[in-house]
Amino acid sequence: MQKCTGMGNCMTQQGEVVLDSNWRWTHGNGGTTNCYTGNEWDKTLCPDPTTCATNCAIDGADYSGTYGITTTGTELTLKFVTHGPYSVNIGSRVYYMQDETNYEMFMMKNKEFTFDVDVSNLPCGLNGALYFVPMDKDGGMSKHPGNKAGAKYGTGYCDAQCPHDIKWINGEANVLDWKPSDNDKNAGTGRYGTCCVELDVWESNSMATAYTPHVCSVQGQYRCDGVQCGDMPNNRYNGVCDKDGCDYNSFRQGNKTFFGKGMSVDTSSKFTVVTQFITADGTDSGPLSEIRRLYVQNGKVIPNSFTSFDGIKAYNSISDQYCNDQKKLFGDMNDFEKKGGLRALGQALDRGMVLVLSLWDDHDVHMLWLDSDYPTDKPVTQPGIARGACSTDSGKPEEVESQHPDSSVKYGNIKIGTIGSTYAH
Repeated sequence: MQKCTGMGNCMTQQGEVVLDSNWRWTHGNGGTTNCYTGNEWDKTLCPDPTTCATNCAIDGADYSGTYGITTTGTELTLKFVTHGPYSVNIGSRVYYMQDETNYEMFMMKNKEFTFDVDVSNLPCGLNGALYFVPMDKDGGMSKHPGNKAGAKYGTGYCDAQCPHDIKWINGEANVLDWKPSDNDKNAGTGRYGTCCVELDVWESNSMATAYTPHVCSVQGQYRCDGVQCGDMPNNRYNGVCDKDGCDYNSFRQGNKTFFGKGMSVDTSSKFTVVTQFITADGTDSGPLSEIRRLYVQNGKVIPNSFTSFDGIKAYNSISDQYCNDQKKLFGDMNDFEKKGGLRALGQALDRGMVLVLSLWDDHDVHMLWLDSDYPTDKPVTQPGIARGACSTDSGKPEEVESQHPDSSVKYGNIKIGTIGSTYAH
């Protein structure tokens, strides 16, 4: 990674990435008996959350052989399906580290964040995501005595969907009310979710992309239970986090020729993504007022596309006004504003956030919310329904995993710095 203070004035910093604990082998302390197999917990080792955490350990990781995660120079590659010696692995999620036991905490207000990405090998239904969440720097070790693994083993994850499939939350196993998934042999859900603000800088495949801030009424990582988790369908807007977020997807904003193979941003080859976090007064401490986006490809700077619907201004960045106007036009609930909007996101950025890089498929709605027409029961002519050119029949995990196992995403050349310092222009 590079940290930049001016054009051409960048210092290189060596970092590491660590695999999320959810992917790791979980076994009895000092033995090889699985605490978790497929999508079920061992009832003897894991009769309750605290006993399970005492009895069980999470293991190290063979990054390339088991998980399909490799690095070359400044580039990280995440492979979709990896046939390892003991298992078949699907996707992955890694975190950028400051050192072996702490996550790097990124402070991004009044800065820009830049990276190269190659999504040419990501078909419909996959999502190569780069985003930030306010995990604890040490993975939650100091807060939760039951957590002996910490950031070194990828613990402490949270996001705005308050996921219930996380096996370890707050130093305890999420075994209560555990339900194995009926369509994912590796996953299930427990009683608790783990919630926090989520800044999706990049969610993409070769067909569509979106960047989306989500805000919450809680600070940092928060273990939710019941209504607080905002579970579908009745309590989506009653939980602590804004699950919809305020997205900017060029296709959804009416420009269907901006992003894709052979388009203005040509996804058949690598390009650079620049995201700028603008404050109202131009200082690091001022309130966050706007998130801007631009691209660089083949030496050419490509400004973000503009909204092209009647009855709404031509926006090409995310601001509170854009979010309000977009939600109104699309007929969406404005939970983003209700939970604090960009000001709330800025406050989370002030406390520092962890960089997440992932590749995943969607067992719930097949990624249609990113790259197809969604919801599928609304007319595609209604503004906001068409989000990408993929078929509404695409993205089924069993098909993507069997037909496109060699899919992958590449991230590289990460830079953070003052506005205008991280790319040639």
